[in-house]
Amino acid sequence: MATGPARQAPFKARYDNFIGGRFVAPANGRYFENLSPINGRAICQIARSDAKDIEAALDAAHAAKGKWGKTPVAERARILNRIADRMEENLQLLATAETWDNGKPIRESIAADLPLAIDHFRYFASVIRTQEGGVSEIDADTVAYHFHEPLGVVGQIIP
Repeated sequence: MATGPARQAPFKARYDNFIGGRFVAPANGRYFENLSPINGRAICQIARSDAKDIEAALDAAHAAKGKWGKTPVAERARILNRIADRMEENLQLLATAETWDNGKPIRESIAADLPLAIDHFRYFASVIRTQEGGVSEIDADTVAYHFHEPLGVVGQIIP
């Protein structure tokens, strides 16, 4: 298997927002050029999202949180492990994309960044299966019950 980045970056021409389980064009119709530090050329276009897109993503997340919160822990763990499996199956492709996108050596993408990301998915899959509730005696008259439940929607904005 080749260890150097492919001659062509493995990207589609354009990427939309992923909201509510599907790809959606940005509300304002705007995109920006994603330049590779390898050669300074555009490798794809990425949605230039704004507040309307964030609101749509939040609406979709709030609509999904009830179902996800009721998903059994074992199924959530299986989903995280399937993500890790898919990443392992596509390690070379993902490493090449990562290298074109950020300019780091392919050896770092394939031997460090992606294996660590895969490990994180597997780690959190195991952690959610081992979380247990508990009971603690605070004082002679008080007992505290501890249980884990989803808190709600969280967001991450990444370039």
